[in-house]
Amino acid sequence: MEREEARLAVARQASALRGAFPTETARAIGARLYQDLHDDIITGRRRPGEDLSETRIAEQYGVSRTPVREVFHRLVEEGFLRVVPQIGTFVAPINLAAVRDSQFIREALECRAIRLTAAKAKAPAIRALRQELKVQERAVAIGDRASFFASDERMHQQLLATAGHPQVWDTIAAAKAQLDRVRYISLEAGDWLDMIFEQHRTIIERIATGDAAGAERAMQAHLRTVFAAADRIAAEHADFFEGAQAKPRRRRP
Repeated sequence: MEREEARLAVARQASALRGAFPTETARAIGARLYQDLHDDIITGRRRPGEDLSETRIAEQYGVSRTPVREVFHRLVEEGFLRVVPQIGTFVAPINLAAVRDSQFIREALECRAIRLTAAKAKAPAIRALRQELKVQERAVAIGDRASFFASDERMHQQLLATAGHPQVWDTIAAAKAQLDRVRYISLEAGDWLDMIFEQHRTIIERIATGDAAGAERAMQAHLRTVFAAADRIAAEHADFFEGAQAKPRRRRP
């Protein structure tokens, strides 16, 4: 029911945007369509195995099927969509090999950086990090996963900036799309929000006390929770992951 409401919300938004931007070029619409579908897949609003219809999407965005086909092709190349001949186009399962690779990159870079953060962090940086903890605490209290995730991203970005390597975040962000799919779905469990928040608090307190080794251990444990998250999700939805023997869902008319 929630996913159907989310799809309807997307359709209403697309309709509103068409009215708001009647002279928007086909290229601009295609760029927006790509970003919308990409974000929907990353955040789990569109689940692995969900079917996508060129005709339906074209109608929602008020365009021909050509730009939709181009966007679909790009998302297929990036590993987010899968075409099953004679059946249809579906949201691709999460690639666990890509999840492992992106976690490896994050751990190598962020665990190295967190030691520098603990050594360099001054009062203003610590205050900014603690402010993000307040944002996250409020998000946990009301179950606002989107706000929590956004704050999580800002916090990790701040940690790298404080370490003196702000551009490293761009490298991490470019590598972690499949990992983010796991992270978003894992946050749907309320207790997972609580756990991640407590891990964040531990990391920040280690930094505040200048405990570089403790901050690194806390960060490593934090980043490795993605594997437990994947196991937890697979226990209920094995077909969400690459390699599961599941049939694509039948296309809706």
